[in-house]
Amino acid sequence: MLTHPTAGRVPRRALMRAGAATLAAAGMPFLARPAQAAGTLTLVLESEVVILDPYATTAAITRTFGYHVWDTLFAMAENGEIRPQMVRDHTASPDGLTWTFTLRDGLKFHDGAPVTAADCVASLNRWMPRDPLGRMLQAVVASIEPRGADSFAIVLKEPFPLLLDVLGKPNAPVPFIIPARIIPSNPSARITEIIGSGPFVFRQDQWRAGDRMVLDRNPNYVPREEPPDFLAGGKRVKLDSLVLRVMPDDGTAASALAAGEVDYVQYLAFDQLSRLERSRSVELMGLTGIHMFQGNFRLNHASGPFADPEVRKVLWHLVDQSSIMQAIGIPARFARPGCPSFWMCDAPLETRAGAEPARYDVALAREMLKRTNYKGEPVVMLEVSASISQTAANVFAQAMKEAGFTVDEQVMDWGTVLARRANKQGWSLFPVYSNGVDMVSPLNHFYIASTCADYPGWSCDARIPTLVDRFAKAGSLPEKRQLADQIQTIAYELVPNLMWGQFSRPAGYRNRMKGLIRSSFPIFWEVSV
Repeated sequence: MLTHPTAGRVPRRALMRAGAATLAAAGMPFLARPAQAAGTLTLVLESEVVILDPYATTAAITRTFGYHVWDTLFAMAENGEIRPQMVRDHTASPDGLTWTFTLRDGLKFHDGAPVTAADCVASLNRWMPRDPLGRMLQAVVASIEPRGADSFAIVLKEPFPLLLDVLGKPNAPVPFIIPARIIPSNPSARITEIIGSGPFVFRQDQWRAGDRMVLDRNPNYVPREEPPDFLAGGKRVKLDSLVLRVMPDDGTAASALAAGEVDYVQYLAFDQLSRLERSRSVELMGLTGIHMFQGNFRLNHASGPFADPEVRKVLWHLVDQSSIMQAIGIPARFARPGCPSFWMCDAPLETRAGAEPARYDVALAREMLKRTNYKGEPVVMLEVSASISQTAANVFAQAMKEAGFTVDEQVMDWGTVLARRANKQGWSLFPVYSNGVDMVSPLNHFYIASTCADYPGWSCDARIPTLVDRFAKAGSLPEKRQLADQIQTIAYELVPNLMWGQFSRPAGYRNRMKGLIRSSFPIFWEVSV
């Protein structure tokens, strides 16, 4: 997860114009080894890839894995345009209710089987119920059916202007195309065979949990003819392999990068930046606007102290974004402190609507808490060990204690947080940071788009889904902005999450790498060494 395309330019079409997780490093033992020979890159991504099923989680590391192993029907270009990817042609009926899609020639899965329309239909049917935008599409779908081996049709009950935006959205879970034959009959089960349709092949036989994962070039992948453009265009692989290493902490990864033991580190420790900037063999990639990160505390509304809305409202007065980012050590040039907008600052929908409560005042919070029904029950905070989100949690926990909360800080790796947060009991909040492209709109903001859905945190105000639906159908940017303001005002009352800061976290790479796409997602097609 990972936000790094350079500027916040914004026609991101309806989705981005209108406006996962997220995560910190999971620590494992590291044995230093030299970077591999030419043709292979050794990478340290944000965390270990723990969940391989691309529809099973919103974790950004799974999305990064997914974009290399699978392909999509449509994809987003850097300017926000949604372009065909696996699709060759598509047409819409005059009434906008019947859409027909034809696949490109030569598409194959990694086991050699052709990609068929039936695979696309099965993939979309499995994806839609698991994704907020997918559920919005599902609600207006009359049928999705093959119309031959390489074409299928989506028939709608009513026009859905966002159809192509939804099929090409970059927000997790992404509608990747997987073989119909590997989809479990149980809709809640995960896929167990990782058979992709994209430019890299997952090597199950070389996967060492806690140490490394290997992705090899897919020799049978047929790229589009267009130049690569963010997630769209031709994905031409010029490397033999990617080796994804698991390292214990950010500092170790930075040292390995400086020493030439790895080629790319997705998240650099801030206290290592000045040293790395002096290295002649290392380049840094810092980004701005919607390609920055938004840090959040996600609250559990289903149980514990924050099931009480009056207790939740106290928290707005306990988040000091400047202090949190200073504690993390984020240099001023990479920070955008004091941002009150759910939809990111320096972004199309930036707003202060409803943000009056976002004012740090421990004394006021203490008085407010006394007027609630809070009786000292523990606030269980899940923290990722040795991560910047843990530092954010430490600062927040201290303010909470000063206001009168009992705080139980529990430290673990990110995989354990993912498992714990799936249960409605046993936790109160966790800190996380997410790509700006995942937070810039009510349609894709994790904690707004999932309002009143079965999504960890279980926040619900029935007004929000109705307004989000109106937002999706709005025909102009001013109308979208007005609706986004209304949604944010309600969100400040509901408190599904609290923003702890907007910032950029530079990636670092050895300058022997050529052709690296400046992107908020780690992308390694077009890269050569």
